[in-house]
Amino acid sequence: MTTERVHAPSAGKIARSAIVVIGILAFGKLFSLSEKWIGLDRFGVGVDWDTFAAANQLPEQLYNLIGGGALAFAFIPIFSGVLARSSRDQAWKLASNVLNTIFLAALLLSAIVFVFAPQLISTLIAPGFAKPYLPLRVFADPFSGELFLYLARPDLVMQTANLMRILLLSLMLFSVSGLCSGILHTHQHFVAPALAPILYDVGNLLGVAFLARFFGIYGAAIGAVIGAALHLSVQLIALMRVRARWLPYLNWRDAELRQVIRLMIPRAISLGLANLDLLIAYNIASTLGSGSVAAFNRGWTLMQLPQTLIGTAMGIVIFPTLAALSANQDLSGKRAAMSGALRFVLIASIPAALIMVVAGRPLVAILEGGAFDPASADRVFAVLQMFALGILTWNLLEIVARSFYADKDMITPLISAVIETVVFVGLAVLLTQRLQTSGLALANSLAVGLQVFFLAAILRRRWQGIDEGALLKSAFKACLSAAVMVAAMLAVAPFVTDLRLPLDRRLLLLMEAGLQIGVGGAVYLGMMVLLRTEEVLQLPRLILARQRVQTVGD
Repeated sequence: MTTERVHAPSAGKIARSAIVVIGILAFGKLFSLSEKWIGLDRFGVGVDWDTFAAANQLPEQLYNLIGGGALAFAFIPIFSGVLARSSRDQAWKLASNVLNTIFLAALLLSAIVFVFAPQLISTLIAPGFAKPYLPLRVFADPFSGELFLYLARPDLVMQTANLMRILLLSLMLFSVSGLCSGILHTHQHFVAPALAPILYDVGNLLGVAFLARFFGIYGAAIGAVIGAALHLSVQLIALMRVRARWLPYLNWRDAELRQVIRLMIPRAISLGLANLDLLIAYNIASTLGSGSVAAFNRGWTLMQLPQTLIGTAMGIVIFPTLAALSANQDLSGKRAAMSGALRFVLIASIPAALIMVVAGRPLVAILEGGAFDPASADRVFAVLQMFALGILTWNLLEIVARSFYADKDMITPLISAVIETVVFVGLAVLLTQRLQTSGLALANSLAVGLQVFFLAAILRRRWQGIDEGALLKSAFKACLSAAVMVAAMLAVAPFVTDLRLPLDRRLLLLMEAGLQIGVGGAVYLGMMVLLRTEEVLQLPRLILARQRVQTVGD
């Protein structure tokens, strides 16, 4: 019986992994934007895309429930523990048991939804589709052919139901793929899981750009299934490197399987509360006048770009390390790993937030055109400014919350999520009276900040400190350097305008934002070097050096 060695990677490997994941996520964001742009060009925001978007809602929510983030957060700590204290065979037995159970659950739910899809569409998801309608514009030119297309179109409920039935194949594939990501993360393999979403977008692109020519909106659904298959395939190839084994094993009485399920439930509720925050925000925004919901949505989407590249990337990389250290009961190792991750988040998030405030207006203005006029850009930027604080608080939450999950504590983050939701609702009602839609963004950022403080205070007591001295030192240097950065960005802002170049306005704005960000970034890094910030000085060595990996339990 051989024992699997659970690795606690060196700081260098963590740094290299973080850089790789950030790079892949950045490329993925850009590729995803191109795929969505082609989809809009093909289908616009018409009735076909209405049915596709509605059809995707239930499969997506079912995946989040049984195979999404909740499964990964619950599985990785248990799997790491088995690898640390037991045999390799037992670890793959657990993984097979969890995978088979999740797949059967997805298969059963898919079968039920497949049979009752029309009823679910007409009564729960899109009851408006059950009422046939004709847009008034088709009567303006009854000989254009559009009227004929609407009359010949199949019932919208059945079209949505059939699209959903196709997309259920994606649910079953993702139920397996989500667990594969957890296994690879546990073994410190991050490239394949980071590439998987890009390959999913490749399938979507194939659907909207090629298959839709022959199958219409059904081509987009088929492309989504192909993307899900690619999402799984790239990870199956990577699993060969860790000598993964699948067993036809199913035991619902297994204590470790039940522990995974018990940990999944509170995490799933926490994810539900996060979605509830957005639902409440959209509900309140809908009472604030036309365009408020769209402004909030655009601001939230723009904020998520640096949040994903900083907080999510570091969270993905550090979580398996924290889980492995927790399985070995290495308290000092956990404290050092979490502190290092938090310092990275502080050093990267503080300038990112201020760059968003200073250069955010020209960046938003690049999107101007058509219905998105300068007044609309002003509204989005006002929301984005208040979300800038959220870049910091959300990124800190990615690390602090994962520290509890690594200890198999899902209840404390759930309690904090409940408190955060209550605080958010109160702040949202209060701040929107003065700040309108921007108040929703500020309420979200502040409520998440309170959640971080609550969790960090508990963690400090449990872990006998969180290296707060080093954290405060890094935060101070980052704030000082960021202040100089902002001064430099404001100084160079008029430069492009003063040149009076005969170029398109959006190109000029892109040049202005690029100049500000380039100069600001260089000044910030220079200041951090002058202040002898240890994390910045060591980063090149950590990335380039090939340090020996330490093994937990050696």
